[in-house]
Amino acid sequence: MRKFLGAIIAALVLIAAADHAAWPQSRTIRVILPVPPGGAIDILSRILAEEISKAAGVNMIVESKPGAGSIIAAEYVAHAASDGNTLLSNNNSIIVSSILHKVNYDPLTSFEPICNLVTTPQIIVVNSASPYHTLAELLEAARARPGELSIASVGPNTTQHIGIERLKKLAKADLTYVPYPGGATPTNALLGNHITAAVLNWSEIGQQITSGSARALATMAAQPIEPLPDLPTVAASGFPGFETDVWFGVVAPAKTPKDVTAELIDWFQTAVLAPQVKTKLVDLALYPNPKCGADFAAHIRRQTELYTGLVHDLGIKAE
Repeated sequence: MRKFLGAIIAALVLIAAADHAAWPQSRTIRVILPVPPGGAIDILSRILAEEISKAAGVNMIVESKPGAGSIIAAEYVAHAASDGNTLLSNNNSIIVSSILHKVNYDPLTSFEPICNLVTTPQIIVVNSASPYHTLAELLEAARARPGELSIASVGPNTTQHIGIERLKKLAKADLTYVPYPGGATPTNALLGNHITAAVLNWSEIGQQITSGSARALATMAAQPIEPLPDLPTVAASGFPGFETDVWFGVVAPAKTPKDVTAELIDWFQTAVLAPQVKTKLVDLALYPNPKCGADFAAHIRRQTELYTGLVHDLGIKAE
């Protein structure tokens, strides 16, 4: 009897091991986006999914579940099976949303951090037909005409939104904030002269700046950016210490097996640093800076502390 039970147990162990060993070649890995297609996070995710699918021989696809300031996508992945087949391509917004709203996830405990992949600078931009050629001119006009000028970004309650509110407070300038879903929609609104200015990633507005249909006024990054080395920073435009960068990363549901997360870390870290991928990303001002596993977890903790303080200091309310 003992031999019989032992044989059954051994067989079950072998079956389980074989099933796990098949991960993920026999399945599709879904990368869930918190925004509509067309923005920087969508571009980044599709580039990496294509590279990983080729290099690792897996089927990695990208799906959008936009809405509620990233909450819909974050909650979906937080409650997905912890098997490595459902991932969240995320950014600062999942932290900001958890501070401002009652959500069914915790950015510190509901996910297994895979990698913080890139950072991307934010650019304050106007239509090329705009009368404003510098950030100072835009802010001066906003002070002279309180509430009449508008500035848009993906949002509300995103990193870009917080950066805008911080700038408004420091500059004592009354710009009306206009939120849009995803990065493509505020770009279209800017080109259509529906808004005065916008805060966008280079990947969302770079082509229009290069073609001359949009004009960059400043970057919210701490340092000048590669595509526009002569573009002044907000900090150098009279607001020392100002910096707002967006980071993009990937997380899995909590309790995903350590060997699975280790393999995912290897795939994403290798993909984002691959020369052919890195060149594409840098051209889009998406700068690879992978922090993975425990380093990414520490980054999320620091970001949670930072944004908790900023939300409180700026009096930002849930929208």
